[in-house]
Order: sequence, then structure tokens, then C-alpha cells
Amino acid sequence: MPEQSVAIVTGAASGIGRSLAVLYGQTGVRTVIGTFPRDPHDPEETLRMVKEAGGRAVIHEVDVRSTQSVDAFAQRAIDEFGRLDYVVANAGVLRNAKLSELSDERWNDMLDVDLTGVLRTLRAGAARMTAAGSMVAVSSIAGAVYGWDDHAHYAAAKAGILGLVRSLAVELGPRHIRTNAVIPGLIRTPQSLDPVNSLGPDGLERAGRDIPWGRVGEPEEVASVIAFLTSSDSRYVTGQSLIVDGGLTVKMRA
Repeated sequence: MPEQSVAIVTGAASGIGRSLAVLYGQTGVRTVIGTFPRDPHDPEETLRMVKEAGGRAVIHEVDVRSTQSVDAFAQRAIDEFGRLDYVVANAGVLRNAKLSELSDERWNDMLDVDLTGVLRTLRAGAARMTAAGSMVAVSSIAGAVYGWDDHAHYAAAKAGILGLVRSLAVELGPRHIRTNAVIPGLIRTPQSLDPVNSLGPDGLERAGRDIPWGRVGEPEEVASVIAFLTSSDSRYVTGQSLIVDGGLTVKMRA
């Protein structure tokens, strides 16, 4: 029997990351569940769900603002499971700030997690892949497609991810390491349900009525696309950005 694949997933204590870890568990991919130490969501719940799905996983605390922390996170896959095949850079933060309030510190803090943190994760993963592999970074329609008032730093970081994965697809192609991005639309995650920094429950409900699919997306619907992009079913796909939004970005405005 061929050896099972191994993945590392940042931001896996909730939302898209948790759904992906569970899906990997169902399909036999062993996973290192990355969780931020101060994340209010419980990674043990993710681990429990993975085990219930018949999978194997371990929890590892990681701060994507630290190269040392991210390197140790990627190395955990080697130490625990003996290999690394899939890297998913999903960790991110969302904070609103008007331009007049967007200090250098707030700008740098956002990019340090949402863009440079992605770089650190992909860099650490690529360094530990000894054969062909696949890496996926999670962007957003805010920045990758649309602008978003009071979120210029977030949108800039998410837009930057697209250039990063395209360039790495070219650089890592000779090693048969594929690098792609997913661009989630409005998805029911803890981040989008935050009424202070995002739309909140009521805002999501209203926005869902304007989506051709008639509702906002669920984390599982993005996770399944990431799983496709890391699987051999997409073995000739690299440097691409796939929008998962129920048709929101192609709808003609009235």
C-alpha cells in the first residue's frame, strides 16, 4: 500500500482550516493542525473531529509571524510522519482601519501575518519537500477581486498572495512542487461572523441574498477546493487562483 500523504495546515482550529483537516482525515491524509496560541477556538475539537473521521493528526502551536516557529511547525510533519506533501497557508487576521487610522504599525502587523506569514509557511514547507508536492495559500475576494473600504491593509495582503503563488509556481516547477491560491468569497467563518471587523451574522445574511447561489458559502465548500488543489487530480495545475464564491464576482450589477 502506498504511504499516506502528509499535510500541514495553519489556522486549523476553526473555519476553513478545521474543515480541511477533517476532510483530510476522511481521505487518509495525515495532518499537522496548526493553531495560534492565543486563538480562542479549541484545536482539540479539530483533532477530535479528525479522529472521528478516521484520520490521524497532531496539534502544533505556530505563530506565522516567526520564522523559527513556522520552521518548527513544518519540521513537525517530518518528525511525526516522516514526510511532507501538502502545505496549506490558511492562517490570517482581519482588522478594520480607516486610512486616517492606518498607522505604519497597524499596516505592518497585518502584512506580517496575512502576507509574510504565508511566505514563511510556503518557504518552510518547500524546504522540507523531497519529492513532488502541492502548496495552497488562502486569499480573499477582498483584495484579489474587490476593494474593501476600511480594510486597505487586509486587501493589500490578500492581493499580494496571488503574485507570491504565481512566482513560486515558476520557481518551484522544476521540482514538481505546485503552488496555487484559493479566493474565498463570503464564507460563514468566525472571521466573517465578527461584527466589529467584518460583516457579522446580520451582514452576512443580507449579503447572501445578493449571491446567485442564494446564500453565503460554508467552510467545507472551500476546504473541498483546497483538497482538490493539493490532490493528484490537479497535478497539472499550478500558479492559479480559484474563486469560490457562489457566483458573487460574476453577477452583473443592476
